[in-house]
Amino acid sequence: MFGFFKKFFTLKVAVPAPPEVMPVVTPVPVTSATVEDDLLINAYCSVNTLPALDFPHTVQGRRDGSDPALKEHLRGFAGWVRSLANGAMTPARYAVLRHLQKVRHHVSILVHPSHMDRYSAWALQANAIAFLPSGFICDPATAVLLSPDGADDNPQACVPYPQAAHQRKARTEALLANRNLTPAPSLPPVIAESEVVLRSAGAVAERLMALFAVAVRAESVASKSPMPGDEIMHRLGLADTAFSAQERKFMADTMPTQKDTVKFGWCYECAYTLAWAAGVFDKLPFPAAICDVELIAQTLLKLRAAGVHEAARLRPVAQLLDCLDLHQRLHWITRQAQADKQATSAGLEAGVIQERHRALNWLVQFEDAAWDDVDTPT
Repeated sequence: MFGFFKKFFTLKVAVPAPPEVMPVVTPVPVTSATVEDDLLINAYCSVNTLPALDFPHTVQGRRDGSDPALKEHLRGFAGWVRSLANGAMTPARYAVLRHLQKVRHHVSILVHPSHMDRYSAWALQANAIAFLPSGFICDPATAVLLSPDGADDNPQACVPYPQAAHQRKARTEALLANRNLTPAPSLPPVIAESEVVLRSAGAVAERLMALFAVAVRAESVASKSPMPGDEIMHRLGLADTAFSAQERKFMADTMPTQKDTVKFGWCYECAYTLAWAAGVFDKLPFPAAICDVELIAQTLLKLRAAGVHEAARLRPVAQLLDCLDLHQRLHWITRQAQADKQATSAGLEAGVIQERHRALNWLVQFEDAAWDDVDTPT
């Protein structure tokens, strides 16, 4: 076993390890025995609370999301991963990139090969992938996910997901099977409870009211009776700071384009989704039809911004992630139908699904994106 790990972890490769990936730390002095034998592992962990490193090791460095340098470090690492194999995208490379977007902790440790089984058990709990000095990226069991030459080496290797995320995926697939809907089995789980950091209830309340405001503005423009943005903001008790840059421009635009009017008209769906997430509405119906605009208007006009802030109480995180997992898979189904130039599956409203997916991705801080930049990949 020692010979295998020694060769694997110190293998010389033609492609050098990216300098951005190596930790910026002050090395810890080690004995002459460990200098030769211990293996340097950079572990990238997605869980919010890092499990205790309950195995023999020497810490070389560690940092978490409170260190502003970690985000830049991960951005550089992701750029290097994208550059492998001349930028060709593969399922393994895509999965590694998605993992890097969730990383909360970066730990650099020296581990003796005889303790690798214990390291792997810890890495599974930490939901960690490892970068090795030889340039390999590995799963918790040290199976090779990506090689520095761009190859996806081991078909048995897998990017880790918490068990709860796999269970949620299975439940969603069973629910959809009962409706004769089949998303791609390869579509990964969404973020798990142990990984997610939700937007605050106050941020959700402000966002849903801003979305409602721009939707009202869009509806008024489409009906040829445009309401001034200032008037809408006043009636809802909203400050200019509640809006994103694109929304602020739309609210001030005296002659919005038809494209923008349609785009912001769909924001009713985002507002309804976030109102459900904040407990303002009891139910979020299956996305077979557009939302009840009259209900949204009656409720939010009555509450105004201050009332929504006071009433907002985020639903249990498990409910929110169940909803996200469902809509990500439904989004894949509708997009695949469009790609195949087929009619959207019966009982699904593609536009509603897309807007709900967008709102939920913002809620879970997907890619740490601000509202205008939220993506909905499937």
